Amino acid sequence: MSDQAAGLAAFGYEMGVLKRVRRAGWWHAGVRDPESVAEHTMRVAQLAALIAAEEGADPARSAFLALWHDTQETRTGDLPHTVKGYLEKPDPRRITADQTAELPERSRDAVRTAVDEYEAGQSHEALCAGDADKLEMLLQAIEYREVGVHRVEGWIDSALKNLNTTTARDIAQAAITLSPLAWRNR
Repeated sequence: MSDQAAGLAAFGYEMGVLKRVRRAGWWHAGVRDPESVAEHTMRVAQLAALIAAEEGADPARSAFLALWHDTQETRTGDLPHTVKGYLEKPDPRRITADQTAELPERSRDAVRTAVDEYEAGQSHEALCAGDADKLEMLLQAIEYREVGVHRVEGWIDSALKNLNTTTARDIAQAAITLSPLAWRNR
């Protein structure tokens, strides 16, 4: 077995942890079994591609950035915003550097570059991916509200005020007026 293959396999196992890490902030609203980081990430990547397509950005790149935006949570868990004031936000770039240290150079550079671009938030693709992260939170809040979870307005309001792209703002406005089951009626 090559060291490169072993590094990739071990990294694959680490990324699998994201299927078990729960989105912690929802516990504050009373969600007993919130979605995992991996579940959140999948819809973020899908939304990022759609937002980017509508915005004239590269959908594949935006989705790729979104895929890596929370991978550091294998090491930190999902930290809700209430930790502010008690803990410093972990540096995603530093965590990613540690996570990818044993990867072959091309893979290591691809992941580190994606995380750096997402965190910098300067490229059109990064803005689309960032908006997708917020928009996914908004959709999830509405879905939880529809099944009886109360006190989700803070998540909805936070998403609405922090969206950057016209497309994401338009989707958010539509989402707050639609039932999460609206897709069944189309």
